[in-house]
Amino acid sequence: MLEPLNEGFLSRISDLLLCRWTCRHCCQKCYESSCCQSSEDEVEILGPFPAQTPPWLIASRSSDKDGDSVHTSSDVPLTPRTNSPDRRCSSSDTSKSTYSLTRRISSLESRRPSSPLIDIKPIEFGVFSAKKEPIQPSVLRRTYTPDDYFRKFEPRLYSLDSNGDDVDFLTDEEILSKYQLGMLHFSTQYDLLHNHLTVRVIEARDLPPPISHDGARQDMAHSNPYVKICLLPDQKNSKQTGVKRKTQKPVFEERYTFEIPFLEAQRRTLLLTVVDFDKFSRHCVIGKVSVPLCEVDLVKGGHWWKALIPSSQNEVELGELLLSLNYLPSAGRLNVDVIRAKQLLQTDVSQGSDPFVKIQLVHGLKLVKTKKTSFLRGTIDPFYNESFSFKVPQEELENASLVFTVFGHNMKSSNDFIGRIVIGQYSSGPSESNHWRRMLNTHRTAVEQWHSLRSRAECDRVSPASLEAT
Repeated sequence: MLEPLNEGFLSRISDLLLCRWTCRHCCQKCYESSCCQSSEDEVEILGPFPAQTPPWLIASRSSDKDGDSVHTSSDVPLTPRTNSPDRRCSSSDTSKSTYSLTRRISSLESRRPSSPLIDIKPIEFGVFSAKKEPIQPSVLRRTYTPDDYFRKFEPRLYSLDSNGDDVDFLTDEEILSKYQLGMLHFSTQYDLLHNHLTVRVIEARDLPPPISHDGARQDMAHSNPYVKICLLPDQKNSKQTGVKRKTQKPVFEERYTFEIPFLEAQRRTLLLTVVDFDKFSRHCVIGKVSVPLCEVDLVKGGHWWKALIPSSQNEVELGELLLSLNYLPSAGRLNVDVIRAKQLLQTDVSQGSDPFVKIQLVHGLKLVKTKKTSFLRGTIDPFYNESFSFKVPQEELENASLVFTVFGHNMKSSNDFIGRIVIGQYSSGPSESNHWRRMLNTHRTAVEQWHSLRSRAECDRVSPASLEAT
C-alpha cells in the first residue's frame, strides 16, 4: 500500500508549476533571484509582463527625459498573482523587489555604449493636409521652352518646295509675281453613281520660256508643254495630256478619270505638273499645282485658276517596266517575259511614243546575244506580253547580266533613248539585285517585279555591263 503523499509536498509542486517568477537554476520561487548569483551583464526575466506598464519601465523613461526617476503611489506594483496561502507577500516586499530589479537594469543600461539618436518621422498614408512634407524628393526635370522644342525639327525635310518658301499664305497674284511661272486652269467633279473622279485640264497661260540644261535645245523661244496628273501619294498611276507645240498659252481641253472611292478621294491631293517637252534634251518641269481634295466640294465640283509654283523635281521620271524572270536548271535556259510598261517618257510631240524594248545578254564583260520586242505606235503605256529564252549553263549563270533598254521607234532618224536597267551580276540598283536574287532562290518559278527606268549615264556609272550594251 502506498502511503498518502504529504500535503506540504503537493503544495510545493503546485507552486512550482503555477509560479511565474521561478528561478530556472534552483527551481525555487524567488522574486529577487538571490539564490543564484547571476552576472550583472545578463538578467533574464521569465514569463510575460503584466498587462499594465511596469513602474520600473516608467521610471527609466522619466530618467531619460528629466534625469531622475519618479515613483507614484498610483503605479501598479510588479507582483505576481499566486493562489498559495503561505507564499503571499506584503506590499513592502513587492516594492523592494521592484526597486532591486530596476536598479539592476539601470546598471546594465549605464554600461551599455550609447547609440546616436535618430529622429524618424512617421509616414502617413492617405492623409492630405496643407503642410504635408514630401516623403521623397521630387525628380528635377528640364523645362523646355517652345524655341527648344521646335529647334529639334528641320523644316527643310517637311517642305514640298525646293526653295523652302511657304506659299500657303500667299495669294495667286503674289505667287505669280514672285515666281512668274504662269497659271493653270482646271476643274474637278466626282461621280457618286460610278465612283470615279474626273479631272479636266483646260488651259495654261503666261508660261516662261524654255530652259536648256545641256545647250542642245534648238528653239529657245517657245515651249512644248504638257501636263501630268496624279493623286498623291500614288505617283505611279498618273495621267498625261498631249504635247502642245511651240506655245506659251497651251489649250488642252482633256479629261481623265480616276477610279477611286469617295472617302479615299477626300484623303488624296491632286497634283498637276506642267512639263516642257524636248526631244533632243531632257524634259524640264516648269511648275506644279497641288490641291488637297478635302478642301473642295467634290460632288458639286468647280473650276480654278492656280498659279504655278516651283517643283523640287526638275526632271521627269522615265517610266516603269514590268518583267518576269525564270530559270530552268535542267535545260540551262533563262526565260524572260517583257509584260508591259507604263508612263514612259514621251519622245514624239504629235503621236506620243512608239516604244519597244531591247534585251541583251552580257556574260562577264562580253555581249553575247541581243533580242527586242515589237514597237507599239502612239502610246506611253504599252502592253507587250512577249517571251524570250537565252541559253545559259548553270555554271555561267552567276556571271550573266541582262540589259533592258527602252527606245522610241523613229523611222527618219536613230531611235530615241527612253530608259535602261541592268539585272544580274552587274545590276544597276538594289531593286534589280533583289529581283535577280529571288530568281536564283526559286528555280522553275516565274518571278515578276516592276522596275523604274534609269538614264544611260546612271547605268554606265554603276554597271560595267551597261557599257557593253548598245
